[in-house]
Amino acid sequence: MAADLSKISILARREIEARILNPVIAAFIKEVGKERALKTLEPIIQSLAREAGQQLAKWMGGNSLEDFARGMDLWTREDALRMDIIEQSPKRFAFNVTRCRYAEMYKELGMLEFGKILSCNRDAALIEGMNPKIRFTRTRTIMEGAPCCDFQYETRE
Repeated sequence: MAADLSKISILARREIEARILNPVIAAFIKEVGKERALKTLEPIIQSLAREAGQQLAKWMGGNSLEDFARGMDLWTREDALRMDIIEQSPKRFAFNVTRCRYAEMYKELGMLEFGKILSCNRDAALIEGMNPKIRFTRTRTIMEGAPCCDFQYETRE
């Protein structure tokens, strides 16, 4: 029987994952080298994100861009993200994240360099899993030192 993970904030889940993965990643890097370890880890995280996107579509009762936008409260719980919405329509959802507690948490845990793989890089795979007709673009992230993250989702015809 699967647990209802929607009751646990995504921020809390990421912290639990990070605390478990930190020593695993460190040991793996020591064993095979940083490049190979991260190259191995990334597709695993991407696969999990695609599965999460499929699950999100089920939870939301649909896989439209509007369904995705309604589901954003899962990522913003506990003030995890502060967002300035630029545009929200049935075909386009664009926003800037001006505060990212995910990045803050990875930094506090001494894992900021892994935050992109463990968190940011999930975004494209998540939306692909939810609906491959939605195109995702982002040019910068707080995790990588930018002042904000610029998210853009558009429905392809």
